[in-house]
Amino acid sequence: MFSLCSKAVSRKVPVTSVASKLLRLRCLSTMRFVQFDFNGRNGLGVELSDGGNIVDLSGNDSSIPSNMREFIGGGQTLIQKAAKAVESGENVLQRSQVKLLAPILNPDKLLCIGMNYVDHCAEQNLPVPTEPIVFSKFNSSITGPTDDVPYPDETKELDWEVELAIVIGKEGKNISKEEAMQYVFGYTAAHDVSARDWQMHRNGGQFLIGKSMDGFCPLGPAIVMKEDLNDPHNLKVWTRVNGVTKQDSSTNQLVFKTEELVAFLSRFFTLKPGDTILTGTPPGVGVFRKPPEFLKRGDVVEVGIENIGTLTNKIV
Repeated sequence: MFSLCSKAVSRKVPVTSVASKLLRLRCLSTMRFVQFDFNGRNGLGVELSDGGNIVDLSGNDSSIPSNMREFIGGGQTLIQKAAKAVESGENVLQRSQVKLLAPILNPDKLLCIGMNYVDHCAEQNLPVPTEPIVFSKFNSSITGPTDDVPYPDETKELDWEVELAIVIGKEGKNISKEEAMQYVFGYTAAHDVSARDWQMHRNGGQFLIGKSMDGFCPLGPAIVMKEDLNDPHNLKVWTRVNGVTKQDSSTNQLVFKTEELVAFLSRFFTLKPGDTILTGTPPGVGVFRKPPEFLKRGDVVEVGIENIGTLTNKIV
């Protein structure tokens, strides 16, 4: 894709507007934004393909921040600079040279939606919710797409959940459903690791402890801009544990899709650039299997979303 689009750009297609210029630049590659560690330096980049090499954005242009939240807050100006950096073909890091970090580490809010797949509700023989069920995770639970996830001594029931995550692009409050997509920057994959004993049987039935222990939110591998996903509500989602498929569904099963979630949440909270919303999980989680299955130390969990990528985390 990169080489084909590069040939198209080399033909010097006339540029008649900023929008058409941005479209031409973005032809070079799907805008897959990543954060990475390169020789001890954290950077922000564009992954040229899923698993491919990475354009070091701030290495191309020092005015581009190395922090994803700051980058998103900079709006279209920084997106255009990023597209220009990709077009330059310079400062490309080999994938083997870098370690991917979570694509966003410090959102103002890390929000989660429960019971948001029709097939997950059916799995539990429960009615489909009439309004979103909302809880949160702490930022300290965020970890990278290939990092180990620690098995806390405090739990005996560690479970998996693949989730599509929405990343907010600009500040908004009381956003209408019709305007909601204007506030979305892109999407990433999330693993909502869950301590079911704490979530369901302890601490008064509150979710916070069971969802927010250290390492309980692998994110990544990239944030894909919304324009680069033909339909975020028709993507395959899956979980594999030690190579065995446990979850296999589609985002077409979402009860409340992006527009409804952004509109609903913005009634109560001012959404800010970088805020990340985990949209819920499909059926196949361990706790509802017969008999229940839970993760063990040494297990390798892969959660993936079509056109976004896969997280691979070992439980240690």
